[in-house]
Amino acid sequence: MITPRDAVDAANERFGRHAGCRALHARGLLFAGTFTATPAAARLTRAPHMQGAPVRATVRFSNGGGDPDVPDHVPDVRGMAVKLYLPDGATTDISAQTAPRFPVRTPEGFADFMRAMSGGVAVAWKLPLFLARHREAITALPGTIAGIKTPASYATRHYYAIHSYRFVDAAGGERHVRYRWVPEAGEETISSAEGKRRGPRFLQEEIVERVAREAVRFALEVQIAAPGDPVDDTTAPWRSDRETPVVGWLELTGVETGRERDGDVLVFDPCRITDGIALSGDPVLRYRTSAYSVSVERRSGVPRGAEAPDTP
Repeated sequence: MITPRDAVDAANERFGRHAGCRALHARGLLFAGTFTATPAAARLTRAPHMQGAPVRATVRFSNGGGDPDVPDHVPDVRGMAVKLYLPDGATTDISAQTAPRFPVRTPEGFADFMRAMSGGVAVAWKLPLFLARHREAITALPGTIAGIKTPASYATRHYYAIHSYRFVDAAGGERHVRYRWVPEAGEETISSAEGKRRGPRFLQEEIVERVAREAVRFALEVQIAAPGDPVDDTTAPWRSDRETPVVGWLELTGVETGRERDGDVLVFDPCRITDGIALSGDPVLRYRTSAYSVSVERRSGVPRGAEAPDTP
């Protein structure tokens, strides 16, 4: 069984170790925002942030790689991590990315994938061996290729939370869902050459300018599983005809200046849930908290659990 340290080692082997940076999604920028649930949300879950009252949010847009110096035009999965501050002072997190599926089903597969993608020219023989061992990654390739296209803006891409969760409503009814953030501005990508022309940090520069001049909003949709849908497998898509209600709206209000300063260690953990939402049996999802603990300690020197609380 692979250890959490092994998983983070594999990411560090792929991208190097960079002081103070996350093992993955190393380059990112924080924004403040507000999330407001729709009436459809309260019918699906009793979770406190889904009852209609606005709640404060911290949002981090990022590039997926672990090297913070890679320019923004380089094809990469982009991330959108959202922390929601609940009325009782607790928090809950949604971690999403531009690729709609994960390439592997297990933590061991993730480490294999990182190692297959490291080593320069050795990728030419490592990657085919990886695909032979993890054939589920082949079917995920079209979505991954689409997901790594260079965005015109962090605000013009769909973001998919690849894991499913079990929603529990006020009467005890249950259903599994997957989240996705849908940009109000629509989907827009550009060529890598155009991104290079715009500059090495154009995505960060553009989103700061955009938020300063106009509202940036995302709808939160949930895709509701039907009986028989694979709820514990991050590589498996659900049928496109599944019900997908909008359960909330997220609006960015400005650059976040109160977090990740003066020793504050900010963690977006998709296992951080609240009453009315339960984890699925997905082994990759359940592994992430322990792997984050290793990454947090490496980048900050602070053991996970001893970092500053997620309250304002």
